[in-house]
Amino acid sequence: MREGVSRRTHVFEEGSLRVRFPTATTADTDLEAVIINTAGGIAGGDTADVDIAVEDGASLRVTTSSAEKVYRSAATAASMAVRLKVGRGASLAWMPREMILFDRARLDRTIDIDLAEDSRLLLAEAVVFGRSGMNEVVAEGWFSDRWRVRRAGKLVYAETIRLDGAIADTLREPAVAKGGVAIAIILLMPADEAFVAALRACEGLRGEVGASSWNGMTAVRFCAPDGESLRYDLMTALTVALAGPLPPLWLN
Repeated sequence: MREGVSRRTHVFEEGSLRVRFPTATTADTDLEAVIINTAGGIAGGDTADVDIAVEDGASLRVTTSSAEKVYRSAATAASMAVRLKVGRGASLAWMPREMILFDRARLDRTIDIDLAEDSRLLLAEAVVFGRSGMNEVVAEGWFSDRWRVRRAGKLVYAETIRLDGAIADTLREPAVAKGGVAIAIILLMPADEAFVAALRACEGLRGEVGASSWNGMTAVRFCAPDGESLRYDLMTALTVALAGPLPPLWLN
């Protein structure tokens, strides 16, 4: 943060991951960052690390240039590690485009977030199992997704998903996804009851959406029959959460 405006201070890029800052910022706008994977996707054995720190008082919004694709792997899993740190009085909106897993993909992902006592977080993550529009089915694969959020050093949110083997059969289970193949989560800290009420009042959502608040946070879970339906519901919710337009790349 310099002269009331959020600016990038240190940028390091390596491998296929790049970051661009497409718009100028003012005291009334967040700094916007777009992560680009020039490789066009992730394959078995690849590693991807993203480390972002938002300094005290700054505001940052991060998205990706396109949906991330995780391709089939013969043996070795790909790995992704996301580390986000948000300083005092700072805010971060982490909202990448959806991640698409192909049949027999293998991915191990971790998301670790360190928040200051009074920082703000909007996190949106979506996973789609196969491209429904192309009649793709993720019959088998391996997907491990571990999230940990700490505020002032204290663990306040933890979640782990692990799907191993017959993923399509597991997703058909009523207690899992009841046949849905697209899931997402929006996490808001601190809690926002007005957002929950506004989202519950939305009509025309295409999948299942559940929102609740507890212990100073708000969580919204999405489950949809296909990626297009999930994208519609997620865009509707994010428009409400942001109280304004989505990043342009979300509209492509």
